Amino acid sequence: MNIFALFEARVREALEALTRSGTLPEGLDLARVVVEPPRDPAHGDLATNAALVLAKEARANPKALGEALAAELRADPRVTEASVAGPGFINLRLAPHVLQDVVRSALADPAGFGRARMPGGLVNIEYVSANPTGPMHVGHGRGAVFGDALANLLVAAGREVVREYYINDAGAQVVVLARSAYIRYLQALGRSDAVVGEGLYPGDYLIPVGQALAERHGDSLADTPESEWLPVVRDAALGAMMEMIRDDLAAIGIRHDVFFSERKLQDSGAVGELLGALRARGLVYEGRLPPPKGQLPEDWEDREQTLFRTREFGDDTDRPLLKSDGTYTYFAADIAYHRDKFLRGAREMIDVLGADHGGYVKRMQAAVKAVSDGEATLDVKLCQLVRLLRAGEPVKMSKRAGEFVTLREVIDEVGRDAIRFMMLYRKNDATLDFDLAKVVEQSKDNPVFYVQYAHARARSVQRQAREAFPDTDFADAAALAEADLGRLIDSGEIEMMRLVAQYPRVLEAAAAAHEPHRIAFHLYEVASSLHSFWNKGKDLPQLRFVNATDRKSTEARLALVEAVRSTLASGLAVLGVTAPDEMR
Repeated sequence: MNIFALFEARVREALEALTRSGTLPEGLDLARVVVEPPRDPAHGDLATNAALVLAKEARANPKALGEALAAELRADPRVTEASVAGPGFINLRLAPHVLQDVVRSALADPAGFGRARMPGGLVNIEYVSANPTGPMHVGHGRGAVFGDALANLLVAAGREVVREYYINDAGAQVVVLARSAYIRYLQALGRSDAVVGEGLYPGDYLIPVGQALAERHGDSLADTPESEWLPVVRDAALGAMMEMIRDDLAAIGIRHDVFFSERKLQDSGAVGELLGALRARGLVYEGRLPPPKGQLPEDWEDREQTLFRTREFGDDTDRPLLKSDGTYTYFAADIAYHRDKFLRGAREMIDVLGADHGGYVKRMQAAVKAVSDGEATLDVKLCQLVRLLRAGEPVKMSKRAGEFVTLREVIDEVGRDAIRFMMLYRKNDATLDFDLAKVVEQSKDNPVFYVQYAHARARSVQRQAREAFPDTDFADAAALAEADLGRLIDSGEIEMMRLVAQYPRVLEAAAAAHEPHRIAFHLYEVASSLHSFWNKGKDLPQLRFVNATDRKSTEARLALVEAVRSTLASGLAVLGVTAPDEMR
């Protein structure tokens, strides 16, 4: 039950009535009309901007229009007060049964409460896509968690989602990986002259790969030309790296439906096929590019090139598709890859990338628009850096990886729940300070503990209630829905009901904006309201959740507690975080 959607429909009905009466002209654009929580809860339960955003188009005074609309809304038996504030906002106060009905709705369908039915076709979310040249680091973890939570969020909003990992198994970095693994292979054979030189990957994680190669091939690969050993070592190293990456992803609860190989894409001839299709449409030409503004990049070439007309689709400049040696550019391969997504049915694509890919956004959005004839869209979500700290001090580099702290090391130290929640408790495009000491604190300042503790506390309240009333199952949501919710009149109880009522709107808005951090923020508010009321009951016994001398009030409060608990459980599931029944 989404009361914001219900009352947005009611506001539109009221506007139609004003149109029929001649107060408003016909044909007004209602797209900007919203119903949302008021900025100050003291002003009511809901607020709408309808009068404010329509006044100019309607050539009406916003306050006068607000008064007319408020009069229409007061006729609704669910509205006890409709007042105009400021330049035309209308604040609505609802009859008590409306919020009570939300609680009953949450109790009637705990698994489905808050879930939406957003329109749209298949969504392809590509996330992680780390180069398979070593273990995942903490920065990879942020994109992984963000992408996975976003996929969960869109599924909760009723969308069909494919979760995809693009394996960058072609290009120079894979050759460097193979050469690095070959040195470890020679070392496993006892070759003292085998040294990991400059430009190779120095981490110890390739030692087991070298040992496995030695066990399988003996010395048959030693002292042979690189052209002979490179394919064998490359495939063995890539397989080992992807197995390690999959294990790391599983440890943090990340899953993918598709692992898509760049090498297979290129071997299939898909890039050449793409160029042929673009040429046939007149979107490829031979020409020169002007030098970019500012400092020239090292790879810029003043020569005639094969160019894609991306400017026609919103890019800043046309883009080269072939390098000077005749091989395809990375951009050409990326276009072919996204065209493949489109041919597999994706009409909405989301790429989750590191912050250093900012220059990639416009060109790929233009490319997707071009290859899909405008049928598909691409949203690129950039994840900023993670600064890893311990008690405020930067964490030193990993002994195993050599150059960075691995994601697995952090998982082993603080656990997947802390990582997932804290990675999502800040907007993806803001730098994140991740303090290993703070995320395991048991305090209000640690959001993941505070939210999980609220869920555990709700379960504790249910256990206490069963002790006080052994004949009643206070975890039976259907039975609790019959409680007398009219007893919930304290401001703290009303705040909890309001926050439960806001959850469906928060989920739908977060899904539409591709912003899972909104769920984390809302869960913290819900948890805070539960903890606050608990503390209030310590000072005022009549407000305690469980009162052995007042069964009716206990039943009503336990109904509210279960609605709060199911809201927390639903939101935590979206974030991929566990909802514990007990906490040590």
